[in-house]
Amino acid sequence: MAIVDSRYARAFASVVASQRLDAKAAESQLNDFAATLEDSAELREILQDPSITESQKLGVIDGLAGRIGMLPAVRNFVALITHHNRLHELGDILAAYHELADEASDVTEAEIISAQPLDASNRNLLEQQVAKLAGGQRVRATYSEDASLLGGAVVRIGSTVYDGSVKAQLQQLKQRLIAARA
Repeated sequence: MAIVDSRYARAFASVVASQRLDAKAAESQLNDFAATLEDSAELREILQDPSITESQKLGVIDGLAGRIGMLPAVRNFVALITHHNRLHELGDILAAYHELADEASDVTEAEIISAQPLDASNRNLLEQQVAKLAGGQRVRATYSEDASLLGGAVVRIGSTVYDGSVKAQLQQLKQRLIAARA
């Protein structure tokens, strides 16, 4: 995370907290704006064109904010990053804000890779175990499959990887057998 992105994210988090806004709603509205910006070349062109006056840009932002019911704090934040020519960094700022919001609510991101798709019951059990590994924090898990694992799962929490796959166990067994022969 770049320092600038982190500063903007912290500033936005501070405003959301000081105004006692719903953090999830503010984040959702900012995500919606970012998606609209990404989908609309015309909007990007208007908001990033230096030849268009700031008052015209604010008019566009206000029109969009009114149509989608954007919180004033979110509207002001969009206007601020537009003014400082940081719209191209909005995705990174959002990622930094997302991390801050997770830290504040004691949520841990986990990536879980399994050999086969997991049903809801197995996902729930696995998330409970991951929560224990994460020090009891709540877990927000993303799932994917990798058939080469053969069975079991690989869990990534931050930079730590827990490999409980059959593939890894076979590799360990192979290394022990090689070491025993030597």
